[in-house]
Amino acid sequence: MSVRLKICGLRDEATVKLMNGLAIDEVGLIFAPSKRQVGKAEAGKLVEAIHQLRNERGIRPLAVGVFVNAGLEEMAELLAAVPLDVVQLHGQESAVYCAELKAKFPKTAIWRVVSIKPDADSFTDGEDVPEERLAPYAGLIDAILIDAPGGGTGQPFNWAVIEAYKRASASFGLPLYVAGGLHEGNVQELLHKHQPDGVDVSSGVETDGRKDIEKIRLFVRRVREA
Repeated sequence: MSVRLKICGLRDEATVKLMNGLAIDEVGLIFAPSKRQVGKAEAGKLVEAIHQLRNERGIRPLAVGVFVNAGLEEMAELLAAVPLDVVQLHGQESAVYCAELKAKFPKTAIWRVVSIKPDADSFTDGEDVPEERLAPYAGLIDAILIDAPGGGTGQPFNWAVIEAYKRASASFGLPLYVAGGLHEGNVQELLHKHQPDGVDVSSGVETDGRKDIEKIRLFVRRVREA
């Protein structure tokens, strides 16, 4: 199946360069406080390395920056120095924030992350209804990513909610990415059951907290075999 694949939380150029030729669509860098956080100077070198990659189709993967509640001035300063293709917003960023960011950086795609509680299996609380959570962002963002709270924890959420988010995302013309506890042993099950537009992995391709190129290659293979 044609699903987009993002590898997130890269921190070293050597691993990025080893990803050349793999069937990867996006490579993510973490700017928010995290064990995977990178600084501006470091990020500039990593994005340069990402932009030199080509996937199996000869296409350059997109460089994605992950942020949590960064101020607009902080974001503007960083984007002026680091040529990210996508900003992924993982905090409480409002629709107004997204509109202002889009106005300042119209060529930079915006992904909005929606956190799903690990035990969520229904939408009894009005604010948890997918359409209501996504509606304010319609026309302001370019993709939705659903993940467990915090992101990068290796913990999955209840996949039972995915179909509702697929319908809601599709109604707004937005692709839906799924993250949260994915690894080579479960990603094919996810793809067969729910067919999201994209998948995002971080801790599932690590060994002792560092990206493992062999695990990355295996994860990519599992996705492309699905």
